[in-house]
Amino acid sequence: MKWTKFTLNTTTEATDYVSNMLDELGIEGIEIIDNIPLSEEDKKAMFIDILPELDEDNGTATISFYIDPEVETQELIAKVKEGLEEIKAFVNIGDATIDISETEDKDWINNWKEFFKPFRIDEDIIIKPTWEKLDQVNEGDIVIEIDPGTAFGTGSHETTKLCILGLKKHLKKNSLVLDVGCGSGILSIIGLKLGAKKVIATDIDANALTATYENVSGNGIKDDEFIAYSGNIIEDESLQEKVGVGIYDIVVANILADIIIPLSAEIGKHMKPNGLFISSGIINMKKEEVVQAILQNGFEIIEINEMGDWVSIVARKPE
Repeated sequence: MKWTKFTLNTTTEATDYVSNMLDELGIEGIEIIDNIPLSEEDKKAMFIDILPELDEDNGTATISFYIDPEVETQELIAKVKEGLEEIKAFVNIGDATIDISETEDKDWINNWKEFFKPFRIDEDIIIKPTWEKLDQVNEGDIVIEIDPGTAFGTGSHETTKLCILGLKKHLKKNSLVLDVGCGSGILSIIGLKLGAKKVIATDIDANALTATYENVSGNGIKDDEFIAYSGNIIEDESLQEKVGVGIYDIVVANILADIIIPLSAEIGKHMKPNGLFISSGIINMKKEEVVQAILQNGFEIIEINEMGDWVSIVARKPE
């Protein structure tokens, strides 16, 4: 199948902002090309020995996305341009011109796998693609086997790393955890590996749960330690009942700022007093909106952590 390819010419500093905006518009499968070299820390974390030679980084980047040629794109591109105008107030977006071309017929679903390699998070947590071999494992390492399929969540993105570090810092043994927007199941699995008694997970995409259950099974999680439901916990009353009220020690949600805001009004009733709400997926230009929503919904903010252009907020439900 041929696809219409849209290539947005922008800057490296704007890539996270633009990517977040495209995601909010429902555009999936973006491709970012830049010449930013990996740091020595990145190379070690990803076990990369030989890197391709890059041109000199001149601060420019391209972001490409692909649309079925039968889909009407005029309205969508108009919304993209509106989003770019909003982003201009926060960061230099460069030319922001959009080139249009037609792609070859390729396996876009699986081609990305060649770039997903094992890497470490906080020294002792290793994220390993199921199709890769792991040569170096230290005593005490936690190895998580992941095949995200078409779901979000390889662990390499800053938002996921922030949630993982939040779980590692705050999760206590035998905690009951709720993972909202579980994607590939990576946060659920890590929560259980860190000592959670049980994890309940939800995702609005029923297809994501296929990847979740496959990954949970592949990491040796027992049936009585994990269960996942499909649905929107913000709006679906039957799902809210299934999940349960007043029972969770930790809720983790790596989603988007515009979802975390209404979620913060719902999620407190599912938590125990003094329970923690770890949220991420928050682009920094929306940080204050999320902070205000969390405070207005009765939480106490105990931490705000940042990585790149992304923010994670850890909040406590009062007694």
